[in-house]
Amino acid sequence: MEAAKQEEKALVAKASCASCHSDFSSVLPKGHPSVHDKDITACTSCHEPDMIGKPQKNTYSARMHLAHLPPKGSLDCTACHSWIPRENFGLIEVKGSWGAPSKDEMEIMKKVFASWASSQYSDSQHAKAGIVCAGCHGKDLPKAGVTVENSRCLECHGPMERLAQKSEPKDFPDRNPHKSHLGDIACTVCHHEHSVSKVYCLQCHKNFEMKIPGGENK
Repeated sequence: MEAAKQEEKALVAKASCASCHSDFSSVLPKGHPSVHDKDITACTSCHEPDMIGKPQKNTYSARMHLAHLPPKGSLDCTACHSWIPRENFGLIEVKGSWGAPSKDEMEIMKKVFASWASSQYSDSQHAKAGIVCAGCHGKDLPKAGVTVENSRCLECHGPMERLAQKSEPKDFPDRNPHKSHLGDIACTVCHHEHSVSKVYCLQCHKNFEMKIPGGENK
């Protein structure tokens, strides 16, 4: 336990932004107030971390992660996050925790975030729109293989009636992936966030021409 506490203190000691940024003015959005502190609290004093997991944009969090993950950056999670395996995963000097990932779960999370930041899948499209993990998965860190319920997707993309209107083909209105003879199916049957999305209809209707965001679309 003592070793874990020492490890956490070491992580906190590395949390200074000044080791890379001597002046924040070059990285702040246009019109942003001046920032004088040199650690993560310079941001969290105004940008409160989303511990609730709201289904909405979080432009601040998305911008911060995209700036520090490959291909733009190369920081490890622990540059800003406090982490004790199987006990806590939070933000340095901020109360609260998103969960208690093990070392294996942390490695999976890093791979998922790398995909979110730079892939050709739907996760990266969400990143560009300012949607971070909590926007889809809620307040808790997602486990491997977990899916997202339709109701969560429709918080942003719904209601289903409007989504069906948006995706109705002009030439063949009956070939609507959001209003098909299958009835209500899980969004994740077609939309795969961290891998290639595939139109389920094409498994039977191979002559259809249907494209999907985050798909191969060749």
